[in-house]
Amino acid sequence: MRTWFSQDIFPKDISPKTIRLFWCSSFDPNIVSDDLLHFEAQGHRTMWDMSLVEKLTQCNLPTDQYPEVLIAFVLLLALAGTFWLWTREDESAVPYTVDVPHQCLSGWDGELLKEPSLKAPGTTLIQCYCPANGKLLGTVNPASTTAIDRAIAKAQEAQVEWAKTGFAQRRRVLQSLLRHILENQTSISTAACLDSGKTRIDSSFGEILVTVEKLKWTILHGEKALRSERRPTNLLMCYKANEVRWEPLGVVAACVSWNYPFHNLMGPIISAIFAGNGIVIKGSENTAWSTTYFTNIIRLALQACGHSPALVQPIICWPSVAPHLTSHPGISHITFIGSRSVAYAVATSAAKSLTPVCVELGGKDAAVVLDDVTDIKKVASILLRGVFQSAGQNCIGIERIVACQGIYHQLVKILEPRVKSLRLGSALDEGGDDVDVGAMISSNSFDRLEQLIVDATNRGARCLVGGNRYTHPRYPQGHYFTPTLLVDVTPDMAIAQEETFAPICLVMKARDVDDAIRIANSTRYGLGASVFGRSQRDLERVVKSSKTGMVSVNDFAVYYAVQLPFGGVKGSGKSYLQS
Repeated sequence: MRTWFSQDIFPKDISPKTIRLFWCSSFDPNIVSDDLLHFEAQGHRTMWDMSLVEKLTQCNLPTDQYPEVLIAFVLLLALAGTFWLWTREDESAVPYTVDVPHQCLSGWDGELLKEPSLKAPGTTLIQCYCPANGKLLGTVNPASTTAIDRAIAKAQEAQVEWAKTGFAQRRRVLQSLLRHILENQTSISTAACLDSGKTRIDSSFGEILVTVEKLKWTILHGEKALRSERRPTNLLMCYKANEVRWEPLGVVAACVSWNYPFHNLMGPIISAIFAGNGIVIKGSENTAWSTTYFTNIIRLALQACGHSPALVQPIICWPSVAPHLTSHPGISHITFIGSRSVAYAVATSAAKSLTPVCVELGGKDAAVVLDDVTDIKKVASILLRGVFQSAGQNCIGIERIVACQGIYHQLVKILEPRVKSLRLGSALDEGGDDVDVGAMISSNSFDRLEQLIVDATNRGARCLVGGNRYTHPRYPQGHYFTPTLLVDVTPDMAIAQEETFAPICLVMKARDVDDAIRIANSTRYGLGASVFGRSQRDLERVVKSSKTGMVSVNDFAVYYAVQLPFGGVKGSGKSYLQS
């Protein structure tokens, strides 16, 4: 093909350098030079502006040879396409089945526990129950230090072969996983609702949707993110070429929280195995029952595609045993999702083997509402979603609404009847479609929450709705806290500084934009934030001034749905879970 472009077609004043550049430009219009631009200005046409016949004409070929050349060109393209299809690895999804727990099937009615607790009476077993109604789901035998050693050894053995796979093989596993999730999302959603007490809509958005989006992003863009990179050199090493290669770490670990039992489990697994690693995944004892089912989904996807399911090792253990995992020399990296207090323990333990740790901790996210909001009712709906999603048990949930004084009273007036109308209950029983807010994972925080609310009201805040635990008439063993609206909150109140992780809506008044920024940045946390308004200047001021890892403009937490880097600053973490 290069012989088509003879020097005869160029004016004699074009330098050889420009001719070479012209050759490149015929395939890449982004590459141009001053000479070439001058050449075009004189009225000459570049090769990418010409039809194939015009190019053949420039090559001085006899007219009667055009059909032969065109046929040869088409045959060459067909041959290249056939060769590509023949050599390309099959990435299509492989169908497979996973046994669905009988508790997820219609008609299941478990034993009702009189006093639900994680510890099975008289044993060391973990007692699993539904926090929405107190019904027994089963028991789990917690892992010992010996079991952790065995799990790491199995993952290490499987990872040796897995590291040799190409991206096409890894994509096929993720494609198979994606297909299975989409075809079985009702069962997965049911299991998440049973184990965490959340509503159907919370499991659909917070478990299924975000996991599917992470899979799609990794399938489409994961290889590009991990592809080797060429880096520039310098004068001293001008004869050298530099390259950065991203290679598997080996076996990594992830200790994940209970508030999203499916997504929090799947997220680290997806990233780990696509990067060529094995993983030991420690689920929370609060959601131990669903961990086995959820990890089987990915393990059987590996098996269906011809790989060892031992690459993914689930672990459930009591907190006293967890340091054996986090300090283990066989672990190359740790991802931790949870509270600040536990993060300190994990980091201290990991330091013994100098294992790097990525932490995503809690937050006290503020939603700043500016005076010039045009549709305050629509904004109020978004705020309620941000506050009460998963009964407020959401690390990037809205913990504080900071409204400027021009819109403050109008917003409170809209919020009060809406919060009063929120319905508590179980999403899985009859009438579950009428439930707005689900249960909390346990009642352990209820005393603290009630004390924080009382303290705030004693200091001038007004509790317009709720403020206490709730005994549900249909589910007296369930863990429910009344949806609460607390207004006139000030930064010096404890409830404005501590993460509640509960269905509590705090509303704080700001004098102006600067005061709103000051209030929003007044806590030790810095995970996410939101800002609502119309003035681009004011919106940009809030975004630039927010001491957080992430900010949504005129929306809530949308950065998570598109796989942007996720993480915080200050007391909310020092690294990002995805990028």
